[in-house]
Amino acid sequence: MNDQPVLSEKQEGPTLGEIGLQHFAPYLMNRIMGRYNASLRDDLAKMGLTTPKMRTLAVLSVIDSLTIGQLAVYAVVDVSTLSRALDSLEAEGLVRRVPDPVDSRSTRVSITVSGRATFEKLWPTMRSSYERMFAGIGADERSAFVSTLQKILINIRKHDF
Repeated sequence: MNDQPVLSEKQEGPTLGEIGLQHFAPYLMNRIMGRYNASLRDDLAKMGLTTPKMRTLAVLSVIDSLTIGQLAVYAVVDVSTLSRALDSLEAEGLVRRVPDPVDSRSTRVSITVSGRATFEKLWPTMRSSYERMFAGIGADERSAFVSTLQKILINIRKHDF
């Protein structure tokens, strides 16, 4: 009996260890977004909001009347989590759900006047956290970074929006 470990075929390209966490973009993006979300958590809690609720209001403040599927993609929230957030947001009068006039199988979600007011109270905190992320980074570098992120999103996205 051979106790030697079975080695897989050598993969092409460097390993994660060879790249290093500090040079692995998905790791860095997760750290950044984790820190960004944590910086908002206290203000969210004071307003009775969670990250999925905040994302929902943020998206709807820019693109209103989305289907639940579209909203889940834009808010980066799975549909079951979004459904629970929408139940709560609707009970609080911050969003409303209505049947889609074109597709009776779909539901559209819109932000209410109260929902927009709630989001506008949160926006200064979000903007401050956003600006802190880009402290010391010039406009050209910021623009190039956002452009690169947009290209990455096109490369990996599953939806046309």
